[in-house]
Amino acid sequence: MLQVGWFATGRGEGSQKLLRAAVDAIRDRRLDAQISFVFSNRERGQFPATDEFFDQVASYGIPLVTLSDSRFRKERNGDVARAGGPLPVWRTEYDRAVVEMIAPFGCDIGMLAGYMLITTAPLYEWRPLLNLHPSAPDQPAGTWQEVTWKLIEQRVDHGGVRIHLATDVLDEGPIATYCTYPLRGGTIDPLWHEIDGRSVPEIRESEGDANGLFQEIRQRGAARELPLVVETLRAFSDERLTLERGRIMAGETKIVGGYDLTPEIEASIANAALV
Repeated sequence: MLQVGWFATGRGEGSQKLLRAAVDAIRDRRLDAQISFVFSNRERGQFPATDEFFDQVASYGIPLVTLSDSRFRKERNGDVARAGGPLPVWRTEYDRAVVEMIAPFGCDIGMLAGYMLITTAPLYEWRPLLNLHPSAPDQPAGTWQEVTWKLIEQRVDHGGVRIHLATDVLDEGPIATYCTYPLRGGTIDPLWHEIDGRSVPEIRESEGDANGLFQEIRQRGAARELPLVVETLRAFSDERLTLERGRIMAGETKIVGGYDLTPEIEASIANAALV
């Protein structure tokens, strides 16, 4: 049985859905795994949405471990991390403290599911950490909003979701699994026609995230995130995939560029639609 450590900030409904999908798969015996703990970088009382997530964890009987990164930083008079800049020293100290707290729990692999902190060496070297990212292997890094706008700007014909190993290079670790989905044909083509002759800055200025094409691309990607998390953990639990010194292996073959789970993800979505 695969022992999974679950990492989530718990900012809202997305975190709850990801955890629920994994727990449901375990309870339905579709996933031979156990979530040995949930860790959050927030503590009870900081944010109502996170408290709701903590209540969900408690309802499943999963051990909850918390350590507020903001409190940790303030207690050490640390600098606030700045986008694009090096992480302040306290961030490594924080991850070292996290490892001390979660070490007593069994864990084969960690799942970063809505965890909003960049991990540092003490944490990603403790156990392999899987991170969800909203684009295919050949597509841009960034937040899902940034990725969606880049896909529109590049006029792509497909989107995707991938799961990679956390490393010292943000969003650039070895890709474990991925799936893709079409962005041409059928009902989406009229949405592409609506933006003919318009640049992304123009669309963002006039419509922003409410743009129909933006919304459709996001919906297609989001629909595949939950099943990809479950199917990726299942691939590791049934040993179709293994990890050897940071390498992702399928039997004796090293996986380069990720293991394609598109058929499994599309089947999962189709089955869910029938329920």
